Amino acid sequence: MQEAFNENTKKHLEFLLNSRIIIAVSGGIDSVVLSHLCADLGLNFALAHCNFNLRGTKSDADEEFVMDLGDKLETEVFVQNFETISYAKDNKLSIQMAARELRYNWLNELAEQLQFDYILTAHHADDNLETFLINFLRGTGLNGLTGIPEINGNIVRPLLSFSRKEIANCAHQKHIKWREDESNSTRKYLRNKLRHEVVPVLKKINPQLLEGFKNTLENLNDTADIVEESLNAVAKRAIVSIDEDGVTYKILEFKKVNNSKAYLFEMFKAYGFTEWNDIVGLLDAETGKYVKSNSHKLTKHRQHLILTDLDKELPNNECTLIDETNMSSETPIGTLTLEDTKNAQDNTSTTIYVDRAKLKFPLKLRLWQKGEYIYPLGMQGKKKLSKFLKDEKLTPFQKDTTWVLESNGDIIWVVGRRADDRFKVTKHTDKILKIEIL
Repeated sequence: MQEAFNENTKKHLEFLLNSRIIIAVSGGIDSVVLSHLCADLGLNFALAHCNFNLRGTKSDADEEFVMDLGDKLETEVFVQNFETISYAKDNKLSIQMAARELRYNWLNELAEQLQFDYILTAHHADDNLETFLINFLRGTGLNGLTGIPEINGNIVRPLLSFSRKEIANCAHQKHIKWREDESNSTRKYLRNKLRHEVVPVLKKINPQLLEGFKNTLENLNDTADIVEESLNAVAKRAIVSIDEDGVTYKILEFKKVNNSKAYLFEMFKAYGFTEWNDIVGLLDAETGKYVKSNSHKLTKHRQHLILTDLDKELPNNECTLIDETNMSSETPIGTLTLEDTKNAQDNTSTTIYVDRAKLKFPLKLRLWQKGEYIYPLGMQGKKKLSKFLKDEKLTPFQKDTTWVLESNGDIIWVVGRRADDRFKVTKHTDKILKIEIL
């Protein structure tokens, strides 16, 4: 196996030969064999071990074993202890997911702080098959069936082309010792059930299972490349804008393709959506309809879909009082200034001119509210503010972040949009007030 490992590394992972590497080592057979293979190849590496404190004294014995392994291989060892159970409870995660998150977060921090180029993990061909089956059983798209990537950013898995049996044979041939984790034999976890009960049956049916599976993954990855190319072409036509409001997509482009649901799934699956029939329904829904995930919102707005981030901080709905003795006030949306002037000019998006005598102080700057009315400057009569904003063709995010300036309950200015006709400067105005927001 050493020869095959060397050849595979030099052919497909040549960059490792001149890199500083961290090997994630649990003490189990896979990671220990990987460490010996890297040592015999002459790679520049250090070992990193996570003590999750889940197995009492056995966890400490694993840590001691990895420290001794470092001495034997004459390399540095980094160890981090975690309170995994507490972390899982605090973050509402399973023990397995908590350990995985803690592990990768620490490894990446370690690599960044100490300037290691790559992190090596000991995932192998059988792990890849088990992951495929887990995703298949839980339901997934094409990407969930393309296997564990050999290279994913700074994470590299040099053993993916080798089986568990080959790794075990290597360990015996090299007289390598390792630590056994009894949790690997329990049927409590789905992966272990597949490993001990399902995969052996499949291998009995087809002794060349892993070889055939490798060919299947290659075909699926080729198909995934074609899908990505097609998806990118649709995205290029569909995306109208990407700005602080979110990402805006042209609905017509989704209707043009043969399978809208498939394209919508591939386009938005990374944002946590699960109700795909509801998302398809947005294409023909009325304006304002939306679908939410835990992190994002997809809204139908006229002929578009708008993707917004729910975690994006909206302005605080606090009211700012502006007294006539204070001609400059800091507000959530900028500095608001009041200035007496003799001449009124045309209103702009940042400046309006009003009849000061018609104002009652203090003025209030706040977010708009449903049920309010405005008398838009230049128009006859009043209009519901919600209707005015709709006619302005604002996106949902723009509506949510629209501010108004009021005097005694009456709107003076829909900031950035329109002044109110009731406060306009006329030929009878004695005192003109310039109001500006910067």
